[in-house]
Amino acid sequence: MADYDKRGGRAAEDPAPHRLRGRALAPDLARGFMLLFIALVNAQFFLTGPDTVTSFADRVVALTQLSLVNSRAIPLFSLLFGYGLVQLLRGLEAKNEGWARTRGLFRRRAAWMLAIGFAHGALLLPVDIIGAYGLALLVFVGLVRARDATLLWVSGAVVAASIAFMVTPALLLPPETGGAISAPSLEMRSYALATIARAAEWLIYTPMTLLTIVLPPLLWGVWAARRRILEDPARHRALLTRTAVLGLGVAVAGGLPYALVEAGAELPGRVPAMLGVLHTVTGWAGGLGWAALIALVAVAAERHRGRLTRAVEAVGQRSMTCYLTQSLVFVPLLAPYGLGLGATLSVSGAAFVGTCTWGLTLVLASLLRRWGYRGPAESLVRR
Repeated sequence: MADYDKRGGRAAEDPAPHRLRGRALAPDLARGFMLLFIALVNAQFFLTGPDTVTSFADRVVALTQLSLVNSRAIPLFSLLFGYGLVQLLRGLEAKNEGWARTRGLFRRRAAWMLAIGFAHGALLLPVDIIGAYGLALLVFVGLVRARDATLLWVSGAVVAASIAFMVTPALLLPPETGGAISAPSLEMRSYALATIARAAEWLIYTPMTLLTIVLPPLLWGVWAARRRILEDPARHRALLTRTAVLGLGVAVAGGLPYALVEAGAELPGRVPAMLGVLHTVTGWAGGLGWAALIALVAVAAERHRGRLTRAVEAVGQRSMTCYLTQSLVFVPLLAPYGLGLGATLSVSGAAFVGTCTWGLTLVLASLLRRWGYRGPAESLVRR
């Protein structure tokens, strides 16, 4: 099967354009499915009404998202980003590229991801993950080829630093803040003023996202890629099964207490803020659990590849484009300077908007796959 040309355009003589040459199904399937979760989280981020949980359906959606979605999707994406870096490194080594040249390529890609992330954050959504991944690659590029022992020690140090970073404001800031940082841009009615505010918020959120959510699972993804766990999930079925059960079990156990806080449970002092920290930390386990579960699904999907599987895979292959497309839909619909639906929707309404937007990206990615094109964002980064 012919690969895409150097310009990122149409593949030559490609009899099966729904697959990119040499790509394993599990990572792309995970990226595509997790973009549904990203859509659910980001659509809810735009809600600014005084009461967003008003019905039984809202309670079910809020409980489910806080247990299995919020702070669980980005860790999975982070793991897959680290996994993909090792795959890219492996491909460059096969072409006899030296480390100096490879490191330069990684840094250029990181710089462009930072630029795209800043544009996305300033123009559309301040809580951006592209910039956080670019910053991670720029600062920690050497860890991609570090020894396993070094990776293990650095991972442990990062986990400790991340927990300390989250616990400190939870203990020191006034209890009513919950250690949270607000996003004033969400309620501004002027797009120009909101853009200035979003740019400032992006500068705050990006390093916070890197340390509290992105970096630990990214390092675990590097470790997993060296063992080709997602490229050969059938061989690692026992490990994946244990990881799925334990990871998602920990995520639910750590998410339910915080869900009760969000539902209005009255708890004393700093307990709600500490439960928020627990929710985020157990999200790392949730990301691992989702990665393992989707890899197990990919074993069956590889044998019985249906239309939905191909569509989700196509989204995963164009994850940056589809991620940016979500914001292009959310801002006109939900922002105050658009239709302003974020001020009136409940959490179940936001979930409906997010799900429909993900469905739109399924159609978009499937068309791009059929026509033999990468996503525009992926082509830009590769060029």
